[in-house]
Amino acid sequence: MFNNLTERFDAIFKKLKGKGKLTEQNINDSMREVRRALLEADVNFKIVKNFIDEVSKKAVGTEVMKSLTPGHQVVKIVHNQLTALMGTDNFKVKLPDNRMNKIMLVGLQGSGKTTTCAKLASSFHKKNLNPTLVACDIYRPAAIHQLNVLGKQLDIPVISDEKQKNVLKIARKALKDTENSETNLLIFDTAGRLHIDEKMMKELRELKKLLNPDYIFFVADAMTGQDAVNVAKEFNDQLEFDGVILTKMDSDARGGAALSIKAVTDKPIIYVGTGEKISDLDEFHPDRMANRILGMGDVLSLIEKAEAAIDSVEAEKLMKKLKKNQFTFSDFLSQLQQLQKMGPLDQIMGMLPGMSTSALKGLQVNEKDLKHIEAIIYSMTPQEKETPSVINGSRRHRIAQGSGTSIQQVNRLLKQFEQMKKMIKKFNNPKSMKEGLLPF
Repeated sequence: MFNNLTERFDAIFKKLKGKGKLTEQNINDSMREVRRALLEADVNFKIVKNFIDEVSKKAVGTEVMKSLTPGHQVVKIVHNQLTALMGTDNFKVKLPDNRMNKIMLVGLQGSGKTTTCAKLASSFHKKNLNPTLVACDIYRPAAIHQLNVLGKQLDIPVISDEKQKNVLKIARKALKDTENSETNLLIFDTAGRLHIDEKMMKELRELKKLLNPDYIFFVADAMTGQDAVNVAKEFNDQLEFDGVILTKMDSDARGGAALSIKAVTDKPIIYVGTGEKISDLDEFHPDRMANRILGMGDVLSLIEKAEAAIDSVEAEKLMKKLKKNQFTFSDFLSQLQQLQKMGPLDQIMGMLPGMSTSALKGLQVNEKDLKHIEAIIYSMTPQEKETPSVINGSRRHRIAQGSGTSIQQVNRLLKQFEQMKKMIKKFNNPKSMKEGLLPF
């Protein structure tokens, strides 16, 4: 997510931070590079122009030029401007549990609406709501089947009718069937359509009129960049949705959609899809995203993920052991399994401040790797698990043979063990992680 843009910004601002004094020419040169980086990230041309004008105007002010750390001051201005570009307020979805709530998802075909429906349902179910999914995509083959499969996986009811070809009748049935049920949230999956298809857009407007939904979310594929932004504007002009959900943000998306869509539609990004798993849906925070773009990490989101995945009682026990330097391979395996619940390791590490994108390339622990790690640890004696320092050359050879792995894999694990030891201290001590979020 934003890897290329982060690398470009890192190189640009490293030059500025290295100068004790800035001239107007220094700033102009840097802004020229920033402009190029944003355009290459597929950010709307007009937005880039306004962005550069605003930053330049503030960056050549007396307060910055005479500052003891002018380079850092410029980075702060860019950070604030990025945050303003993506939205200064964190939009909160409010769904009372004492009445029926309704959400509609709209967008182009292939943007990920059906999967996003399931992700939303799962997220709200964890917040003590009782969602039901409604299959209103009667045009795409297997769309209804896909929603039913996802609903079954989540144990969340799905209302569908493969024979019915009238979306409004399906919606009316859903409203009637859930009237006296425990359901207090209906999520409507609609068919993908082009904004220029008047007949299909009319269907959405009629559905909106029938449902009077609490929220309409436009689902956009982040990989489509400016195309997603242009289509979002057209959809908003005709339908007036409440916010945007950007999918596939874990891909090599250049970031143009995320940086342009709020300014073009005046509607906020609410959620971002960060992977294929049902749990891979995050609330969007403009300030945190600005931190990540500028290589400052996203500590607050990391803490939230850690608090959701890591058992607090076990974490407390682990902290006591860490203080006594008693972190064992059994602890290592347990913590690695908990980290897996938080998401891909490269994404998690990318939330740490100062972690360069080049250092994250190829950093991944998949299920196959985890099985090898488990086999290696299970091949250790109790003494070796408790005191890894005793593992010499002959012991490494025996462990490799016993686990069906190589000595190189055992050596790699021993190195990872030491790295994990340091990292776990941060994950299990949120207070220390919150210190110094911004380096200016």
